Amino acid sequence: MKLQDDPPSGVSGAPTEDNILIWQAIIFGPQDSPFEDGTFKVILEFTEEYPNKPPNVKFLSKMFHPNVYSDGSICLDILQNRWSPTYDVAAILTSLQSLLDEPNPTSPANSVAAQLYQENRKEYNKRVQQVVEWSWMNFPDDEVPEHSETSRGSRRRSSSRDASSGQSTSQPGEFVPQI
Repeated sequence: MKLQDDPPSGVSGAPTEDNILIWQAIIFGPQDSPFEDGTFKVILEFTEEYPNKPPNVKFLSKMFHPNVYSDGSICLDILQNRWSPTYDVAAILTSLQSLLDEPNPTSPANSVAAQLYQENRKEYNKRVQQVVEWSWMNFPDDEVPEHSETSRGSRRRSSSRDASSGQSTSQPGEFVPQI
């Protein structure tokens, strides 16, 4: 499956125009979760060691979540000690989307969010709702990754660019991340 041609529900992404190793992505908050209706920007930075080593992945959008550090870095096992070369960009993004709905408060990156998640879910949900609303106000149309199409009704976007080949325009011998 190619992420750009047939993205999983609620996620999309594409390499930046000037660097195939840097990807911009969008994750929509999962339905029936506190993050529902949020639009969250993510950056994935690959090295030449991919797929043997995971990309560096960060939320660019403001986030309040037990497993997300204040700088947007993510505490997720598949991006660290449980990485497998079989994971592609779609698997990473869908794992992030699942993490939004199912945090791991026993391995917190944000101790305040973890404590609220465990002890005061109403306040946690209120703080998450503020982040969701902030994501609406800070998501200009021109920052949607090219070739993206999402499955969210009112926030559905698509690009007029040609992504039919699913191929990179990289130079011969240049590394291209698996999508």
